[in-house]
Amino acid sequence: MANAKLTVGLVYGGKSGEHEVSLQTAFAVMNSFDYDKYEIIPFYISKQGLWKVGETLSAPYSEVEQLKLVDATEDMGTALNVVFSGLSGAEQTVDVMFPLLHGTYGEDGTIQGLFEMANIPYIGAGVLASSAGMDKVVMKKLFADAGLDQCEYCYFNISAWKRKSHELIVGVEDKLGYPVFVKPANLGSSVGISKATDKESLVKAIDFAFRYDTKVIIEEFVDAREVEVGVLGNDEPEASVPGEIVSSGEYYDYAAKYTDGKSQMMIPAPVDSEVADRLRESAITAFRAIEGSGITRADFFLRRSDSKILINEVNTMPGFTPYSMYPLLWRETGVSYRALLDRMIELALERYNFKQGLKYDNE
Repeated sequence: MANAKLTVGLVYGGKSGEHEVSLQTAFAVMNSFDYDKYEIIPFYISKQGLWKVGETLSAPYSEVEQLKLVDATEDMGTALNVVFSGLSGAEQTVDVMFPLLHGTYGEDGTIQGLFEMANIPYIGAGVLASSAGMDKVVMKKLFADAGLDQCEYCYFNISAWKRKSHELIVGVEDKLGYPVFVKPANLGSSVGISKATDKESLVKAIDFAFRYDTKVIIEEFVDAREVEVGVLGNDEPEASVPGEIVSSGEYYDYAAKYTDGKSQMMIPAPVDSEVADRLRESAITAFRAIEGSGITRADFFLRRSDSKILINEVNTMPGFTPYSMYPLLWRETGVSYRALLDRMIELALERYNFKQGLKYDNE
């Protein structure tokens, strides 16, 4: 049917430390879709990893407090059967999946691999870009290969830390000095990040980061403004105007992002046009460096001493409420929230249809 609605599977919640952020995002997206074009099937993943599927939504959902329980009465097997219905030869129930999952088990390539195996279109970055965009060390290596400037850093895994912690500390002090920022290598939303100003606080920060991941990254302190750019597209990506984050704290941690309500976003960022153009070019370079597709937000440091642009990281599934940086950047660029959702679905189907023409055997 030419006028049939597309069925979008919204996947939200998840096992990561950003579970609650994902719920906020899902509620915002559910209530912003054009229900003349789409119908929504909600898939909730609990903090324990249990999948539940809700009734099909044909209109905005009203109660945010009930979002976790949106008719989520079916078990994991039933939920996945809905997703994978096309595999059995039955009519495909879901036309495109929308993983609104932040952090581990959602933004790291794992669920993207699940959708690839099920041969279902999905919104956002693919497996490689998602996993590379989650691992800060791999990401930085790709950025370096692409010629992007970035701050100095060290990294190591927990087994190396247990074997030679003194040697590693000396290496950090020699290369980076103090202060430094210590982060889990694979985590989003600034969870597990600490600032260290001496050996004692460095050891404490490293032990804290290892609570969240088996690999840590330690970065030099840069006195800089924090500027972000949205990227949208597949093979021909476009960049939004840049926006600036003015953090409520000493650095932009989880509380500054989500809980204290005091950080500010300045869109567009107060930078001159030449700097804005270089930021946008660098954002597209970073997007291509990780082989991105769909959407990505590129985060930069603009060093105060000389206005040098340093890439910090990319986020392949940025916060997506109407008040999050990524949609606001595109609104300022001329793309509304609803139009952005339409475009993301178009890009997902475009990538999927292209891949259907590829051969995977020798026949």
